[in-house]
Amino acid sequence: MRRAAGSLRLRLLAGTLAWILASVALAGWGLASLFRQHITQQLQAELTLHLNQLTAAVNIGPDGRPAVAPPLSDPRLEQPLSGLYWQIDRLPENGRPAAFGVARSRSLWDQTLEAPLPSESEGDQVHDIAGPAGRKLAVLARVLKPAEENAAPLRLLVAADRAVLAEPIGRFNHMLAIALGALAAGLTLAAVVQVLIGLRPLARLRRQLAAQNAGDSSRIEGRFPSEIQPLVDDFNKVLAMNAEIVQRARTQAGNLAHAVKTPLAILSNAAAREEGPLAGLVREQVGMANRQIDYHLARARAAASSGAADGRTPLAETAQGLLRVVRRLYAQRDLRIGGADIAPGLVFRGEQQDLQEMLGNLLDNACKWAAGQVQVTAEQDGPGRLLIHVDDDGPGIEDHERERIFLRGVRMDEQRPGSGLGLDIVRDLAGTYGGEVRAARSPLGGLRVSLRLPAA
Repeated sequence: MRRAAGSLRLRLLAGTLAWILASVALAGWGLASLFRQHITQQLQAELTLHLNQLTAAVNIGPDGRPAVAPPLSDPRLEQPLSGLYWQIDRLPENGRPAAFGVARSRSLWDQTLEAPLPSESEGDQVHDIAGPAGRKLAVLARVLKPAEENAAPLRLLVAADRAVLAEPIGRFNHMLAIALGALAAGLTLAAVVQVLIGLRPLARLRRQLAAQNAGDSSRIEGRFPSEIQPLVDDFNKVLAMNAEIVQRARTQAGNLAHAVKTPLAILSNAAAREEGPLAGLVREQVGMANRQIDYHLARARAAASSGAADGRTPLAETAQGLLRVVRRLYAQRDLRIGGADIAPGLVFRGEQQDLQEMLGNLLDNACKWAAGQVQVTAEQDGPGRLLIHVDDDGPGIEDHERERIFLRGVRMDEQRPGSGLGLDIVRDLAGTYGGEVRAARSPLGGLRVSLRLPAA
């Protein structure tokens, strides 16, 4: 058998959740990157502002040393190791440093910033260096050439601790994770609800199909979404066509049986008035033909009616009626035929005539072989199942022979009356209803035949 392709609900949920998670993760990465870029640009703009202020405030004193007047406005530059620093270096014309830290902010205290030498490119240059206490600093450097001749160029440095970036980025990422997590949870819940609501018509269709398969309905009722309704309509058409074909076949089988039984009855009546071997042969063959007709009519009737929606047969009432019949048929044998252990609430899901056919054949077989007792019992065999036992106290059957008694035409004793068709009819009828029949040793000492059928 081919394995099931899996749950459509799980497929839709898995695909939707994968898309949601991928989209949320991509959005989170993009927003975090944009915010980090924004904060970095903001820091660089702040450094540029301080560098411009420092450039405007630099003056060369009489001693040739640079001085900054007036002081820069940011109070952090006056607070030791605050994370915001400036420094002025003197560079010779050949690009080799003459002195580092010839002037620096109070915030550097006794530390100096050792930035890489300026490159030949013009404009401000950005560096990452290690600052006080090993903290990572972002440095913006600018080379300033004094107006005095023969004066070494100055390099102005403004640095800020990169930790000022980590704190807002960390807060933003934390809030972003909470927001995107809530969004993902909301989208997931929405996807689950959408899938459950969207697949609800399929669940209703499945229940309708189960009811139809169980015989509770002859067609699929109700309106479905436009994507499913054409399938439902086509299925109902197939069901209606199948029911029509079965009914036509039953009618034709009945007509054929009537057409055949009429000449058979004529032959039988004619043979009954005659004596001799030929008349006996005719009577025998006519009887066999009648039994074959009854057998095939029973199979055709069961095949057509096993799925009927209105088939509800009380077991106790039907069994008691059959017990009264077999008591009269076998009255001369003085058999004790009982069926007291049948609960009144047990109901067979099927046609009464089919239950009578099955149970009647089993009782007839048991009475033929019983020594003095036949017993019928029934019980509920789990949800939706009936289990009927027919026991006798006859000679029984060996284990290896028990399956053979259900074969068509097999008779265990040719001296006893019968056609060998009764138990085969029982097996076919039970199989048509999704049931089964089995033989085992009876508690009475003979044979137990157990019939398992659907319950209503």
